[in-house]
Amino acid sequence: GRKSMRRRLPLYREERWEGMGGRRGIARKMEGDPHRYTKYIQVGRKRKSSPGGPLAKAPRRERIKDKSRSIYQALFLRGEGSDIQIRALGEEWNLHRVYLCQAGYFASMFSGAWRETHMNTVEIQMPDENIDREALHEVLGSLYRDSMIIPPCRVVAILATASMLQLDELIQQCREIMKDTVSAQSVCNYYYSAENYGLQDIRTICRQWLLDNLMTQCNEELLMEVSLDLMRELIASSDLLVMEVEMDIYTTLKKWTFLQLQPTWRGTRRALLPDANSWFARHRGESEGAPFLETEQGRAFIPVFQQLRLAYIICDLPSAHVIDQDALIPAAWLTPVYKEQWLALLRAEHTKEIGPVDVYVSDLQGNSMRCGGQLRRDEQRSWRWAGFNFGWDLVVCYNNRRIVFRRSALNKSCGLGVSLLWQRKVAFRLRLVSLDRNGRAIFRRDTEYQMLSLRKDQELEVVNLENQDVFFPLYMACNFLYIPRERGTAQSEDSCKSPEG
Repeated sequence: GRKSMRRRLPLYREERWEGMGGRRGIARKMEGDPHRYTKYIQVGRKRKSSPGGPLAKAPRRERIKDKSRSIYQALFLRGEGSDIQIRALGEEWNLHRVYLCQAGYFASMFSGAWRETHMNTVEIQMPDENIDREALHEVLGSLYRDSMIIPPCRVVAILATASMLQLDELIQQCREIMKDTVSAQSVCNYYYSAENYGLQDIRTICRQWLLDNLMTQCNEELLMEVSLDLMRELIASSDLLVMEVEMDIYTTLKKWTFLQLQPTWRGTRRALLPDANSWFARHRGESEGAPFLETEQGRAFIPVFQQLRLAYIICDLPSAHVIDQDALIPAAWLTPVYKEQWLALLRAEHTKEIGPVDVYVSDLQGNSMRCGGQLRRDEQRSWRWAGFNFGWDLVVCYNNRRIVFRRSALNKSCGLGVSLLWQRKVAFRLRLVSLDRNGRAIFRRDTEYQMLSLRKDQELEVVNLENQDVFFPLYMACNFLYIPRERGTAQSEDSCKSPEG
């Protein structure tokens, strides 16, 4: 069976097993080793303190460290007493079967009917391009020493090598390092590596980091690294932390598409959007006015742009003009959306709908309006999001660590203005997130999906943060559904319940 890399440690502490035999007898003791690895250091079994205190232990620890270092240098670096040679990536290592068998890959190779079992020289082919000579050298060397330091910039190469050699504890060490070092520079590399090597928890962490930071950081280097499939997944999610409104998602997509097509672009962050607009204008001229997504270059991006919630873009006049002028999106996509929004408006006006009655989670996840904002400091503030919301004028207020929704119902003569119905309903979810300098969440609060009912000029406290540690800037993301879509197909039975009162 496979032997853990930790099980070799008694080899470095021969004095413990004095009288237990020579090397062969010591090797048999590997199964009972109690030592554990942390990220960078070894944690030994807890011992009772000696009369001399902690300082009395230092010489012994130093002797153990020196013995470990001498074993590494003599057996691994110089290859003394080697009984097998490993060849890979144009290099040779003179090693020892008893050490190599700590890796599941070699344990299987040297036991059974494999032809390498009795060979003195084994050549290994590396099918994974993430494995390089340096990583292989470090991982093979880890079999001869107590612990291994892994810089974050090398963790993917080490992970790839440890996965191939089936070193579970080294894989776990890589996992812990990745959890602690997710950032704009590493997140995409970690995400793709987690998919390749089956680290589902790392994939989930990276995905959440991207949902929190894709639009808050506005990082062009990050946009370059996001693949088409990953961007499609992010844009489709209702958990995307949107700054302002849905139109800003479209703008982000436009910049991302430009960077995917022009990976050699170099410029300032301020110049990115104007350069993208200029490039798309030239492309439109060369394509005789054809919408970008209907051209040969644009077809690959259709699955991503299909995740936009166009109904919440065309409800704002300036945004609708930009969509029309850019001509990225075909008219065949937009016409049904305009028709649907117009019919929804007519239903709201003629039937005097007060809002959603039976709203399903699938409605909110796939069809809700995504919007957000930022509280830079702990001070009173109120705001509303632009766009026509079927007569709803919903104002969000922050004051004294409380977030309140207020329905404004100023009397207007225009039929398309603010609704004067005595009561209106809205389905919503409110999320609050604080991020550290590396984009990792240090505070998170989620109301889950709820139904809110407000009378004219009524307000309701949604979140109270008075007794919580809140860090600023504080990002706020909202999902709203004012008028549910007509149900032409069967929907999920998991519906949002209206809160009492």
